[in-house]
Amino acid sequence: MFEKSKEKGSVWVTLKRSSLKSKLQKRKLSSAGESIEYRCLIRATDAKKTISTSVGAKDHLRFQASYATILKAHMTALKKRERKDRKKSTEAEKKEGTSTTTKPKKL
Repeated sequence: MFEKSKEKGSVWVTLKRSSLKSKLQKRKLSSAGESIEYRCLIRATDAKKTISTSVGAKDHLRFQASYATILKAHMTALKKRERKDRKKSTEAEKKEGTSTTTKPKKL
């Protein structure tokens, strides 16, 4: 999905906590004192196609690591820019005799 929308388009990814049980079943479990096992529901869409999956609590960390590597690989617009060295620019200004920190004199 990321490959298809690389040149033009967007991909929306949502993560949501889910128990995959109805409200009635949740109430019965909570009144009985049993704990509810929550899962993470992940959905991705590019406005044409939608995919979804459910990840358990035990596999959540492994999924997050894989998801992070995918995001880093496909978000090329968020890469750091190469900047000029500040030391070089201040040295060049000193040689020219101009300084950005000097104040103009009042008459």
